[in-house]
Amino acid sequence: MVSHRRSLPGFPALTFPVLCGHHLLMGTIYTRTGDHGETSLGDGSLVPKDHARVEAYGSIDELNAAIGLFLEAFVSSQEVSQADVTTIQEDLFCIGAYLASPGVGVTLPAIPIGRVASFESAIDRMMAVMPPLDGFILPGGSRSAALAHVACTVCRRAERRVVALYRSLEVPDDDSTMALRYLNRLSDYLFCLARYCNSLAGTPDQYWTR
Repeated sequence: MVSHRRSLPGFPALTFPVLCGHHLLMGTIYTRTGDHGETSLGDGSLVPKDHARVEAYGSIDELNAAIGLFLEAFVSSQEVSQADVTTIQEDLFCIGAYLASPGVGVTLPAIPIGRVASFESAIDRMMAVMPPLDGFILPGGSRSAALAHVACTVCRRAERRVVALYRSLEVPDDDSTMALRYLNRLSDYLFCLARYCNSLAGTPDQYWTR
């Protein structure tokens, strides 16, 4: 994990950790600044790499990578397009940068207020063309469905990490509150997307029978 100054659309110039540790920085991918187990937050403060805030935005980074892997197998359809899912990746970069930048007054113009509602609309569209859910299903099926299930579980873990951050703050900030709402609905969306991918592939859900 490295840190440098960078401007995002709608963000003031600020220092924040690059969310993926493989970004090229001035011709090198290593800085040695994290060799002692610490990293810089957006306000310039050094924290341990297992700090609740680092765990939170690091889990967002993992989620983004899981969704990227899902996209490799997913084919756009009438209800959901690759562009829809790529938009989620863009959102997650903003959320990660937000969580990594406490107290610097950044905003998230790239995430419209209605994004959570758009997840709900997409869920309704997918549910309308799928068989009803009659119990607990086993993760798997088609490749795209299996990868969506993985992304869903990573999303739920990211949500738990943000909850831990939220609980660790004396005064919970709007950043973590926003991230919680987004991740909670995103996990629902990814679960439905997994079922939807199986439906498109003609692969029936496999129910837990015990």
